[in-house]
Amino acid sequence: MTTDRAAAARTAADAAGIEVAPAAGHIGAEIHGVDLADGLDAAQVAAVRAAVLRWKVVFFRGQRLDHAGHVAFARLFGEPVVLPRRGKASPAGHPEIETTADRLELGGRFGMEHDEWLRRRRHTLLRGWHCDHGARVHPPAFTILRAETVPPYGGDTTWSNLAAAYAGLSAPMRAFADGLCAEHRLGVGYQPRPGDDAYVRHLIDHQTATLHPLVRVHPETGERVLFVNGYYVEQIAGLTRPESAAVLELLLEQATRPEYTVRFRWQPGSVAFWDNRATIHLAPSDNAHLDHPRTMHRVMLAGDVPAGVDGSRSEAVVGSEPGRW
Repeated sequence: MTTDRAAAARTAADAAGIEVAPAAGHIGAEIHGVDLADGLDAAQVAAVRAAVLRWKVVFFRGQRLDHAGHVAFARLFGEPVVLPRRGKASPAGHPEIETTADRLELGGRFGMEHDEWLRRRRHTLLRGWHCDHGARVHPPAFTILRAETVPPYGGDTTWSNLAAAYAGLSAPMRAFADGLCAEHRLGVGYQPRPGDDAYVRHLIDHQTATLHPLVRVHPETGERVLFVNGYYVEQIAGLTRPESAAVLELLLEQATRPEYTVRFRWQPGSVAFWDNRATIHLAPSDNAHLDHPRTMHRVMLAGDVPAGVDGSRSEAVVGSEPGRW
């Protein structure tokens, strides 16, 4: 199936007159020969979509998109998500865009400096790996991230191909994982502050959790995807806590093996477009001390409710329902 998708992506790229240059063996490609600000014709849209499905994340360099152009480009591939709450850095006139500098405000809302906030959320090597909004019953299908200002070094983002990670498991392990579900919950693994913790109170008041299949079937490619991440996954249903912890550690290590990943060096005007259903990614943690701004703008496209190998759908536990943000 991978060979067929690769051939289809090459055919679509040739028809559109664009170049798709793979960046790593299993994931990632740079697309050349298209100016996103000028808009895309039908052949170019088809080629970009085919490349995203094949390579899971694609990159564009030297683009001159503004906020309106960013949203217009995103709408060619789906319906942008409008978040009910954004930070002060996000553009008021474009509710589809979230500016990632907002994340610097989050710790302050709960009485913490940003560094402490990160330490309490990402206290293991695997904890930072995530898909966008994975605790919801209908995570976004795609994310399009645009770089405005980046440090001269550091600040890279890394993605991993969860379809390749699943395929790389042994046959008995694939069969075992196919029949399982796991709870994805907002705030999993957060290490509370001693005494009263405002963020813990926030999590209790705004719980979001979903029971997702451990292996989801991609709705467009039919691939089986190892649907795990270090940021949201709470517990594999039906297993004891020790069993669940051991299996999750094994699967997360599989999902983030270097051969399944690609790392991208941002530049002003860079755009990354990824399939949120088939990837997890790791935001940088090597630039906070550099004293250089890093301003990124994100648009997410609405997704469906995941389906498992047996056709059963994810079930909301609390705080989420299909189609509502």
